[in-house]
Amino acid sequence: MAVETKKETLGFETEVKHLLHLMIHSLYSNKEIFLRELISNASDAADKLRFEALSNDRLYEGDSELKIRLEYDKEKRTITVIDNGIGMTREEVQEHIGTIAKSGTRQFFESLTGEQAKDSELIGQFGVGFYSSFIVADKVTLTTRKAGADKSEGVRWESTGEGDYTIESVEKAQRGTEIVLHLKESESEFLDGYRIRSIVRKFSDHISLPIVMDKEIMPSMDKDEEGEEAEKAKAPAPVEEETINRASALWTRARQEISEEDYNEFYKHVAHDFQDPLVHVHSKVEGTNEYTLLLYVPSRAPFDLWDRDAKHGVKLYIRKVFITDDAEQLMPRYLRFIRGIIDASSLPLNVSREILQQSKQISTIKSGAVKKVLGMLEGLASNDPEKYAKFWSEFGTVMKEGPIEDHSNKERIAKLLRFASTHADTDKQDVSLENYVSRMKEGQDKIYYVTADSFSAAKNSPHLEIFRKKGIEVLLLSDRIDEWLVSNLSEFDGKHLQSVAKGDLDLDKLDGEEAKKEQEDVNKEFEPVLKQIKDVLADKVSEVRLSHRLTESPACLVADVYGMSLNMERIMKEAGQSMGMGRKPIFEVNPAHPLVARMKNEQDDSRFADLTHILFDQAILSEGGQLDDPAAFVHKLNGLLQGLLH
Repeated sequence: MAVETKKETLGFETEVKHLLHLMIHSLYSNKEIFLRELISNASDAADKLRFEALSNDRLYEGDSELKIRLEYDKEKRTITVIDNGIGMTREEVQEHIGTIAKSGTRQFFESLTGEQAKDSELIGQFGVGFYSSFIVADKVTLTTRKAGADKSEGVRWESTGEGDYTIESVEKAQRGTEIVLHLKESESEFLDGYRIRSIVRKFSDHISLPIVMDKEIMPSMDKDEEGEEAEKAKAPAPVEEETINRASALWTRARQEISEEDYNEFYKHVAHDFQDPLVHVHSKVEGTNEYTLLLYVPSRAPFDLWDRDAKHGVKLYIRKVFITDDAEQLMPRYLRFIRGIIDASSLPLNVSREILQQSKQISTIKSGAVKKVLGMLEGLASNDPEKYAKFWSEFGTVMKEGPIEDHSNKERIAKLLRFASTHADTDKQDVSLENYVSRMKEGQDKIYYVTADSFSAAKNSPHLEIFRKKGIEVLLLSDRIDEWLVSNLSEFDGKHLQSVAKGDLDLDKLDGEEAKKEQEDVNKEFEPVLKQIKDVLADKVSEVRLSHRLTESPACLVADVYGMSLNMERIMKEAGQSMGMGRKPIFEVNPAHPLVARMKNEQDDSRFADLTHILFDQAILSEGGQLDDPAAFVHKLNGLLQGLLH
């Protein structure tokens, strides 16, 4: 059958060109990783074919011996990586090679610094895979055919890694993908069998697929027949294929046989990451539901951590046969940063996605895997606080989703949470709830916190004034997720979590009888003032009362004990959700503040009203809120200031 050439020259996406330039310059010092990346991709292609062939073994086309073959040619200056995996269609080549089909790309490029050392880490985090070929090659030719397609449906892609690439239809007898790297003049070191073998053994020994090369067999030399043998030696030496990696699934080996370097290299393969992982857990569970897991925490958050559509990082195998890398049933959303594999022995090989979703065995495996991950993090927190602090800086915000999503492990997750607090007054989140409880004042029975849209706003909240005066620690919560966290984590160690900006503070146990009597007297004295303020503000507030939480500020807004916090209302409004169901705030005034004391003796009703509105608007601003009428606020404030000039 004749092949329709249909050759096109197409331009790379801007992001691809940018990435190629950055990668070639930033990763050049670690250029040998190109071979690891190509081998990892070939291994993935074989995994996908093996899974597809479970339901259609004709895809093997009579060749079910999956392997990766490496070749090099000193004269042509080429290295070739060949796999007989799933292969690609023309559309898939354009999707996976001509573009970067990943959300979060823009944020990734915005995060680049221009410093090669830092950018190389970010590029590795992004996962460049195939494009790493251009670190050593000035031209790359990829030829592929999808398993099961006609041999006329082959595709050839070629590029010099600059502005564009060509793509054409070709005839290809064998399924799978062949990648030919035309090496730069400066990269002759890779045209050496020993060098290639050493790279494979360093980076890809754990690949369960055989990686093969031709082994040269030197003919023996008989001194008595030297002339004849010299002639024979000129002829090409006979060759045979040899497997140059161990070709056994790493996770099936005994832990004592696996070095830390082996674990790290397997992580880089399975996660397509360039950096070593932070920590890992390798465990085998035996019994009626038997499975092995090898799970990792990356050193850095993946660039698409906040992409809700991103695939999970845990691959499901059944008896070493890859099944899926989109197994949402294996790990909850709050652990979406976990990478690795789970190999289940007791599931059927022909399991479908629908069966996975309904399988009790999968639910049991997921539950066990989550417990292993939490145990790994607990060990890290106890044994290496410095490393745990690094983990928290990368993944802490995601972990805060845990108590919301995973009620069965809420207490364990709560112990792993870290917060900033007034104990240190820094934005570093290093205070655990156990730390807080251990420092609680005698008679204190609540864990106090404040929420705000920034650390600075939380730290300077007027709600903290009485707590600072009494030396009571308050957690400073400024991540958006914190509002949802505290609504789902109501207590810890029998202690209720209490917002300092909600309800009436119950600090009576920490006050003496004399202080209580003094408060009662002040309340009576200010009753008329509070009524007049309420009349002025009318339906803007639900109540006006004297504040027992302010020591320096004149006024503040407080949410009802069961109401939505003002910070949460603001977040919801920004998200475009109407908060008509929100309750009106309580307005608290500080009787010890000169402005409030002045109001007690103010005879001019108009002046009293202006002062009331100014204090109310100031309270809104101190909460990070926005005024309905900023111009009116400025006008009233200017009037008050002008009065001071006379």
